[in-house]
Amino acid sequence: MGSLPPSLDLPSPPLGKPPHLQLLSETILLNLFKSQQNHLNYFFQNLDFSQALSFTQTLLNSRGTIFFSGVGKSGFVASKISQTLVSLDIRSSFLCPLDALHGDIGALSSADVLVLFSKSGSTEELLRLLPCARAKGVYLISVTSVSNNALANACDMNVHLPLERELCPFDLAPVTSTAIQMLFGDTVAIALMGARSLTKEQYAANHPAGRIGKSLIFKVKDVMKKKDELPICKEGDLIMEQLVELSSKGCGCLLVIDDEYHLLGTFTDGDLRRTLIKASGEAIFKLRVGDMCNREPRTIGPDAMAVEAMQKMESPPSPVQFLPVIDHQNVLIGIITLHGLVSAGL
Repeated sequence: MGSLPPSLDLPSPPLGKPPHLQLLSETILLNLFKSQQNHLNYFFQNLDFSQALSFTQTLLNSRGTIFFSGVGKSGFVASKISQTLVSLDIRSSFLCPLDALHGDIGALSSADVLVLFSKSGSTEELLRLLPCARAKGVYLISVTSVSNNALANACDMNVHLPLERELCPFDLAPVTSTAIQMLFGDTVAIALMGARSLTKEQYAANHPAGRIGKSLIFKVKDVMKKKDELPICKEGDLIMEQLVELSSKGCGCLLVIDDEYHLLGTFTDGDLRRTLIKASGEAIFKLRVGDMCNREPRTIGPDAMAVEAMQKMESPPSPVQFLPVIDHQNVLIGIITLHGLVSAGL
């Protein structure tokens, strides 16, 4: 292969490090983590838990929507906490201060709570929002880290988040302050979750695309194969005449039924291999499915949870790759496979 034309020559990767960069050592990084740990310990040791309790109780008693607002990094934290509450089945929303002054404040009502996150309590956008929100009758709560600030003085309630200093060497970049904001907000969210007695099923209903949600929502009937997808045969059918049915449906088995669709047994790929080993000569062409099928297969009902089906497949004495689905009269209505469960995200 020839060399690239001059216009396509690729630059060589830089060697070494630029002169303005210092070598990052394990000790330096470890000391930073230890410092951040100390700053967080300062927060935990100095937090006024009576304020935290009043704040949590106010959110719990809210009959409207709990709005969160903030600017910059504090805004990101406020938005995240609001999303956490929504996932816990609590009415919540993020209110952008700028958008609020251009129409979005119309979402507020006198039944709502507005929580304002600000490290300094002097954020101009939030201070401009306050009188407009108060005119809507909203209950106002500030969450700040600087004592005796303008935002706290103008709100109905203030929660002080003790901040020793930012991890930043200049004590400027908001890294420790946002960490304690997130810790505080998420811990309160879990407290609300417990106080509202949120069940695992309710939590899962808000996370239908996740594995937890699927395991608590999906039933066997939601993920099973049925009707024309079923690899069915009769017990009197010759094994050699059912090889296409055995392989074409992708289940690794035949479901043996009678004329009323009652399940009589199953015949698997493994049963076929054992048949080929035992039978000799022309005898194999005379064997019928009923001669070699399993008359006592594991089965499951359509209303069982899909995760229960997976557990049943994996249970002793040996795992299986499928379960016939039958109703209370032993009538075959479907089949659920391990591959199908995995494909469904379980």
